[in-house]
Amino acid sequence: MSKATNSEYSIDGRFWINSEKGPFLGRGRVELLKKVKEHGSISKAASSMEMAYKQAWQLIQSMNEKASSPLVEKVIGGKGGGGAMLTKEGEKMIKLFEDLEKDIQEFLDKKSAKLKI
Repeated sequence: MSKATNSEYSIDGRFWINSEKGPFLGRGRVELLKKVKEHGSISKAASSMEMAYKQAWQLIQSMNEKASSPLVEKVIGGKGGGGAMLTKEGEKMIKLFEDLEKDIQEFLDKKSAKLKI
């Protein structure tokens, strides 16, 4: 995660966005949302991440319950069968997380450059 700095040491970090009900978004959950968008399917998203479908479904269900509106919605049947799609709220949450991650990494990089160990 950390980028090169002028120091031989660097600071790395991870963060979560939590709700009153517990963890809402983290790097892995955001990656799952991106894969759902890419594949149009929870099953295919899970498979691409080498994750069990049940775990992926539980994570999505958890995010949907904690969000102000669903991040992922099921798509019913049709010629190619059902699937899932990322909602506008899901897109918004990916952007929010990535913007926060960028800001935090910039802060950590600045602190890393000042490390004197």
